[in-house]
Amino acid sequence: MDFAFILKKLLSATIMPLSITVCILLIGLIFLDNNKIKKAKIFITIGLISLIIISYQPFSNTLLSPLETNYSKLKVIPQDVSHIVLLGGDFENRGWEVLRLYHKIPNAKIITSGYKSEQKVPEAIRAAQLLESIGIAKENIIIHSKPKDTKEEVLEIKKLLDKQAFILVTSAYHMTRAMALFQKEGLNPIPAPTDMKILENNFISVPKGRNIKHTEIAIHEYLGLIWSKIKGQI
Repeated sequence: MDFAFILKKLLSATIMPLSITVCILLIGLIFLDNNKIKKAKIFITIGLISLIIISYQPFSNTLLSPLETNYSKLKVIPQDVSHIVLLGGDFENRGWEVLRLYHKIPNAKIITSGYKSEQKVPEAIRAAQLLESIGIAKENIIIHSKPKDTKEEVLEIKKLLDKQAFILVTSAYHMTRAMALFQKEGLNPIPAPTDMKILENNFISVPKGRNIKHTEIAIHEYLGLIWSKIKGQI
């Protein structure tokens, strides 16, 4: 695994809202332990306010909205397309959309992607095994188990499909970045977003861990967009 990829993952984890909030609270506790009460109050107050904000549903919705509303669910399914690309990251939520499309397109091929990360088996292979277990013929599944991120997935798919149109399945929050990366390389993806995270706004809702996760998902995508623009990938 290359150093740049590891560095990117470490930096991404470090500057996530929850990580920063925890660090602020820890600093406050350190000041408290050293009887620096005024500084302790400041950091603990900032940390608690931050925690409330990132776990507040309308806040996470506001962050997700620009990402999830760029593309709509694919309702009119083109019949002249033969490949469905399932981007790695979350088969449990993305797999259902792949199955829906597969059964509506004659002679469709599914491309799975994703490396092994902390797992022993690459995600692309695990996804293919799940698809086979529910009746998808092995010869209709193409496995790309080497790509570590979306950019590498783009380059692998370009080798196979080049200018040929295909359906791209990924989570709605990731679709904006994924489409930009594919189109930058001259490919012709048809977006089929799924796994929408935006919930109906409830302004009197209590803080929830689910909302923290949604906030971090959105921040991760914005960081990904910035990183891709800096590297000239989009």
